[in-house]
Amino acid sequence: MELEFLYDLLQLPKEVAQPTEEELPRGGKKKYLSPNSKSNPKFEELQKVLMEWINTTLLPEHIVVRSLEEDMFDGLILHHLFQKLASLKLEVEEISLTSASQRHKLGVILEAVNQNLQVEEKQAKWSVETIFNKDLLATLHLLVALAKRFQPDLPLPDNVQVEVIHIESTKTGLKSDKQVEQLTECKSHKDQPLQDAFDELFKLAPEKVHAVQEAIVSFVNQKLERLGLSVQSLDTQFADGVILLLLIGQLEGFFLHLKEFYLTPSSPTEMLHNVTLALDLLKDEGLFSYPVNPEDIVNKDAKSTLRILYSLFQKHSLRAEGGGAHHATPN
Repeated sequence: MELEFLYDLLQLPKEVAQPTEEELPRGGKKKYLSPNSKSNPKFEELQKVLMEWINTTLLPEHIVVRSLEEDMFDGLILHHLFQKLASLKLEVEEISLTSASQRHKLGVILEAVNQNLQVEEKQAKWSVETIFNKDLLATLHLLVALAKRFQPDLPLPDNVQVEVIHIESTKTGLKSDKQVEQLTECKSHKDQPLQDAFDELFKLAPEKVHAVQEAIVSFVNQKLERLGLSVQSLDTQFADGVILLLLIGQLEGFFLHLKEFYLTPSSPTEMLHNVTLALDLLKDEGLFSYPVNPEDIVNKDAKSTLRILYSLFQKHSLRAEGGGAHHATPN
């Protein structure tokens, strides 16, 4: 009767698996999404957007996700998705048939994911246990984090909140608590995706892009001359991060030990490490605030590469000219 009363009080749906004493021993904890949260249009829209994103990303591999709750738990799809997004190869079995091997595979994948996202395991809102046990909330937290990392322009519904019911077995019986978890951020107008001069340049005046590139190439080559280096293509020669790091070192007076980066990167992972380090240096110096994904540089995105180089050009060409006025953005 106590269990029935508790679930009636919490308005848990009867189809939700209710813990028995065996399933929830003393000290045990379980949590459930409230029925209202599950049927919330924004919550449903979030799942739809994430599924479409995964299916579009994995279309070349003929992989289709129909349920985030049922299709992600064994690591198979997560394995393909993360490899595709991060441009790396994970040393795990392609197909895992037993629970033990699936858990092991999931552990390897999540370790790599957490490292890429720079999230400590104890701080992550997901784990091997929660993902493997088809915890939809944990799965959504993980996918939202991946989307924000690798495709920040993905149109996720903003301010998605869910009510989570926590149940704990104690000496005096079952205790319950309701908490609200935030799945996506609340965006104000100033939080909307930024538009800068380069968006306008590429959209409205593509014929001027070449002139801007030539000016920046000339600036870069002038600064790299003392190192015996030269650049002909902004799109390709900065993709591995090496020249970018050397350029930043020259301009900002940094000494980078060879142990800190890969001088001859041989994989996308090493290239990504270099570019991420370069972006961190620029941000630390207050030179660059526009959000750019390191993956875009590695993937030779011209607009992203120009944004980064222009931040250096803007500061140091101005200094060389000895002026005191703000150097305008390209128009």
